[in-house]
Amino acid sequence: MTVTIGVHANNPTLTYLSRLDHAQRALEPLGETVAFHHYTNGVTTGTLLSEGVFDFGGTGSTPPLSAQADGHDIVYTAVSAPRPDHGALLVAADGPVHDITGLKGGTVHLGIGSWQTHLLAKALHTAGLSYATDLTPAPAGPDSARLLADGTITGWITQGADLAAALRTGSARVLLRSGDVITDRSVFFARRDFAERRPEVVAALVTALQQADDWAAAHPREAALIAADGLGGDTGDWETALRALPWHIEPVTEVFLAEQQEAADILHGAGFLPRPVTTAHAVARTAAGR
Repeated sequence: MTVTIGVHANNPTLTYLSRLDHAQRALEPLGETVAFHHYTNGVTTGTLLSEGVFDFGGTGSTPPLSAQADGHDIVYTAVSAPRPDHGALLVAADGPVHDITGLKGGTVHLGIGSWQTHLLAKALHTAGLSYATDLTPAPAGPDSARLLADGTITGWITQGADLAAALRTGSARVLLRSGDVITDRSVFFARRDFAERRPEVVAALVTALQQADDWAAAHPREAALIAADGLGGDTGDWETALRALPWHIEPVTEVFLAEQQEAADILHGAGFLPRPVTTAHAVARTAAGR
């Protein structure tokens, strides 16, 4: 059997896993081989899992919630440690916005459907505002930094080299770090049939994820070169961004499921998720419990 791992460009652990041999070495004792499916939009991960395009993937916090809300039967398999400096909500360096309420009525650029939606929705909810009605979320793009600087947009949620570059040049300032609002974990999940039928394969893959993280932590310059090659941006800015990550994989816990449940409730309340989600349903059942 070939186990296929989905790799979208913005998931650093899976990107490095696809460049290294840890997954293959982890699966060989189980008689399995590995293949990697590269794709560009992490929001589609639940659909691609359900369609059998790949067996195992990873994103930020929001896509698995959207997957559940859309009826995809997914199972959480592992998470990263919290990433408090992974991303940030930026405002113009010399602009008038000094707290989250200053975004009301404005436009915020972000990766809609990514962890950034969770960040913005929770920050607004905590301030008594609504993602649905109090501002205009719009997809971020290559002009987001310029549009923020010239006042066309009110805020911009970003990460990686773009965040490092904005802070290095002084063109923007941080209104909120991701860690000020959410744990901002990388989240790894699989189709239920795959996870429950082959728990030993899932365990081997989780081990390989940690090995990929260990490599990235020990080789930040090489990791930055890979990121710049795949996503663009300055290698130095990527090295700054990658050094801010924890590079540690953790098991799925009740604490994590509660974090996700809070996010699901906020996103459903804001109208982003089409129906309520129970995150505790996205865990693998033991053979005795099936």
